[in-house]
Amino acid sequence: MKKEMSRLASKIFVAIVMLAYSVSSFAQFGGGKVAIVDVEYILKNMPMYESANEQVKQITKKWQTEVEQKHEEARMLQKNYQTEVVFLSDEMKKAKEKEILAKEKEANDLGRKYFGPDGELYKKKESLMKPIQDEVYVAVKDVAEQKGYTLVLDKTSTVGMMYYSAKIDISDEVLSKLGYTK
Repeated sequence: MKKEMSRLASKIFVAIVMLAYSVSSFAQFGGGKVAIVDVEYILKNMPMYESANEQVKQITKKWQTEVEQKHEEARMLQKNYQTEVVFLSDEMKKAKEKEILAKEKEANDLGRKYFGPDGELYKKKESLMKPIQDEVYVAVKDVAEQKGYTLVLDKTSTVGMMYYSAKIDISDEVLSKLGYTK
């Protein structure tokens, strides 16, 4: 386990060094102007994004409540079973156990349906956020082309970035291009 972690850390370090070298080489050897953008900052200043985020929170809360209710129903069946078990025949015990397992499966299936990797929450986030992300991308591209930037890095998602000059941060200009202010 330690060897795997050490290898992973080494790979991450090499990737960071390579990224830093690539960006440095790109800028030094005629690659063009480089800019930084803070997409997280831009999104937080867009009412559309905040609204979409709130919708996702509300849906998540609603679906989480539904899943919790199903789990509670299974717990109640289990609790009732435990108090009645001494009075039940073997056939009735098996039927109750089967009912409990079915309720637990129903709760787990509902959880996967809503929150699984390709679940409803993922699809809802995608449908709400993708248009906003596309709009930001177009604005970043427009500002970059207008200002002659050939490389724009997102400072919130670039692991290898250790330093940047605030002079090259074009986040406010992108917000302005989108029609928003801080």
